[in-house]
Amino acid sequence: MANKWVYMFSEGDMSMRNLLGGKGANLAEMTDIGLPVPQGFTVTTEACTQYYEDGRKINDEIMGQIMEGVKKMEEINGKEFGSLTNPLLVSVRSGARASMPGMMDTILNLGLNDDVVAAMIKGNPDPTFERFVYDSYRRFIQMFSDVVMEVGKKYFEQLIDKMKEEKGVQYDVELTAQDLKTLAEQFKAEYKNQLGTDFPSDPVEQMKLAVEAVFRSWDNPRANVYRRDNDIPYSWGTAVNVMPMVFGNLNNESGTGVAFTRDPATGENKLMGEFLINAQGEDVVAGVRTPMPIAQMEKEFPEAYAEFIKVCDTLENHYHDMQDMEFTVENKKLYMLQCRNGKRTAPAALKIACDLVDEGHKTEAEAVAMIDPRNLDTLLHPQFDAAALKAATPLGKGLGASPGAACGKCVFTADDAVEWKAKGERVVLVRLETSPEDITGMKAAEGILTVRGGMTSHAAVVARGMGTCCVSGCGDINMDEENKQFTLAGKTFKEGDYISIDGTTGNIYEGDIPTVDAQIAGEFGRVMAWADKFRKLKVRTNADTPADTAKAVELGAEGIGLCRTEHMFFGEDRIPKFRRMILSDTVEQREEALKAIGEFQKADFKAMYKTLDGMPMVVRFLDPPLHEFVPTEEDDIKALAADMGITVEDVKAKCDALHEFNPMMGHRGCRLAVTYPEIAKMQTRAVMEAAIEVAEETGKNIVPEIMIPLVGEEKELKFVKDVVVETADLVKSEKNSDITYQVGTMIEIPRAALTADQIAKHAEFFCFGTNDLTQMTFGFSRDDAGKFLDSYYETKIYENDPFAKLDQTGVGMLIQTAVEKGRSVRPELELGICGEHGGDPSSIEFCHKVGLDYVSCSPFRVPVARLAAAQAAIAEM
Repeated sequence: MANKWVYMFSEGDMSMRNLLGGKGANLAEMTDIGLPVPQGFTVTTEACTQYYEDGRKINDEIMGQIMEGVKKMEEINGKEFGSLTNPLLVSVRSGARASMPGMMDTILNLGLNDDVVAAMIKGNPDPTFERFVYDSYRRFIQMFSDVVMEVGKKYFEQLIDKMKEEKGVQYDVELTAQDLKTLAEQFKAEYKNQLGTDFPSDPVEQMKLAVEAVFRSWDNPRANVYRRDNDIPYSWGTAVNVMPMVFGNLNNESGTGVAFTRDPATGENKLMGEFLINAQGEDVVAGVRTPMPIAQMEKEFPEAYAEFIKVCDTLENHYHDMQDMEFTVENKKLYMLQCRNGKRTAPAALKIACDLVDEGHKTEAEAVAMIDPRNLDTLLHPQFDAAALKAATPLGKGLGASPGAACGKCVFTADDAVEWKAKGERVVLVRLETSPEDITGMKAAEGILTVRGGMTSHAAVVARGMGTCCVSGCGDINMDEENKQFTLAGKTFKEGDYISIDGTTGNIYEGDIPTVDAQIAGEFGRVMAWADKFRKLKVRTNADTPADTAKAVELGAEGIGLCRTEHMFFGEDRIPKFRRMILSDTVEQREEALKAIGEFQKADFKAMYKTLDGMPMVVRFLDPPLHEFVPTEEDDIKALAADMGITVEDVKAKCDALHEFNPMMGHRGCRLAVTYPEIAKMQTRAVMEAAIEVAEETGKNIVPEIMIPLVGEEKELKFVKDVVVETADLVKSEKNSDITYQVGTMIEIPRAALTADQIAKHAEFFCFGTNDLTQMTFGFSRDDAGKFLDSYYETKIYENDPFAKLDQTGVGMLIQTAVEKGRSVRPELELGICGEHGGDPSSIEFCHKVGLDYVSCSPFRVPVARLAAAQAAIAEM
């Protein structure tokens, strides 16, 4: 049999998500459980892959099956596609496997042309019906032009605004049938003006172009950005759903809405949503008109509302999760157009997970598995300082669409947001309404403020997904986009003026209100306790100050996996002494300078050990090249020359001599200790003395873990380890202590991974430094890769930034090799990871699979890592 490219809704179910996409699988499932779904068909994700393989064309076999689907749809619905007597109009929507809100394109009212419009009006003399037909037609021309033919929306919006101005009305619904007929003509003229051809009138051609457009949209820039941010592979493709139109814009007995079975912002178990009378679905989501709360629908359409409440219960009990639904009422009859597990904020995700366990919908393991770990980041985001907030008076109020607090300078375009952020400015993006092309600006902004749109508008949904603070639908703002300014409560805000917004309350304030770290709620502790019960990986933190350590411990860290000692040298009172050491000519001079630095290091280590309260700490010895520490400012150079009693020229000459052409692969890491063993001696003495003294003061069992970085050769490690052991044993005898300690290494050079069995003879632990390991494996500098990686994403050479998400194929193979070889020599070898990947969920899953003992990440990523580690263990179960 030929490939099956098209499935009627009655042929699928929710288990077919990979083939039918999320929307298609759920439409089939709703059909299967007897909900009122307009009966259509899904073109599969495999057809999308085939479209790209065929050079971005829909082949005849696929097109033939689409038209067979249309035929079956005609039979079910008793209407005919392209007919003048009883025309079938359809919607064409995308639907990928993973929900990608606002990222893909939709076309409504397809099948209309001048003849069909005239025939429809002739068959129904009601003037409101004539208005409806022209409204549907002008919407179709606008959407088709924008989505399928890529003529910008703005040309059509300008024509609508001009028409409303001429007619002296505020809303689209106030335009008459004649106005809309004129608009449809103007739209077609604009189409021809932009593209040089007439608007396509053949419904079959419209269908083919529309399906192609949905497939093409899988590869549009905003979809690619969203996929990269959300770990969605390019190879998945999108499905296309074709269904008969039901018309919320038919008359005042009709309407359209979006709803959630629980509040997506707080998780409260109550229906939340919005409804518009005499409108099509895009009006609610695009935020063109500000809708009414769903509860009001009960007054307007009591029967449809009662049925909708039943549908909500059915869906929650069927999917055992909070549902996000789109629906339309046509002549008081309810139709379901979509359902999916709803996107939610982090506090809502935790509350819903706990409630679903308490209600018997989920087990603890299922509850842990359903929370997106990246979402937890947002819980840990700032709120306004309470005292400062009390003193401030809100200038206005919108809808609190995505929680958190944000303050920054006003910018009015996505491009400006990106540009200003790159200059180090904090910005708030202010828009009439956001659209998917604003995604890069939304990512760059501290917060987003929109004039139009509700809690389910594009801005609200995308901001919640990104964990960015958002206030939407502040209709009191008088926007002047042209001049990059707006007025609110009599005050004009220009580009660059400070504004503060509260994404929880919706309040808007003038000026820059200070923020404070978030407080974590009770549900957080409960979910984390479940996560800790399931995970096998320990979670440590990367920290080099007592404050960072305390924060990480508060968030559940079980020790420090990476203490970067060089960060301790940059204090104003320390850096001159360190520079003196670097520029010394003799070992004696160096040792003299190191003595003072050693005291600082010891004090730092003591403070860290006290904060850790007996938990382990891996101390990485000096890693960066020495030239990073030398002075560059003239005043600093003069001060150093005076301090050392040498000339400024001498200082400059010595600094120049330290310059390297490729410092990342230069004189750094353990190579410094080979050249200057006295540095390793100083650091060993500082760690050992600190550990012994804190152990005596607190009675805690402290086992120092000393990590030698950038090792590539067994003899190199042995040389430095001998220096460390000699010094450590000397300190132990001086202090009369029997403390035990470990010496290990960082695996960050491919050669070290490949010869890990030799290295493990001298190392009691390995920690994978995946930032450098990635850099050296790919052979590109992590500081410069950003300049060319975009080209690699565009050409699909890479789908992700390998510094953000571990390359499991290449770098992962090196890690796996090192794990196997290392443990073949030393079965009890302790293994961890401390690169940026230690806080990335997919990388953590890999660490679990290859059998590491712990991951280490920045303090605020600790909860993310705890949850991701639990999910990896649950997935394996």
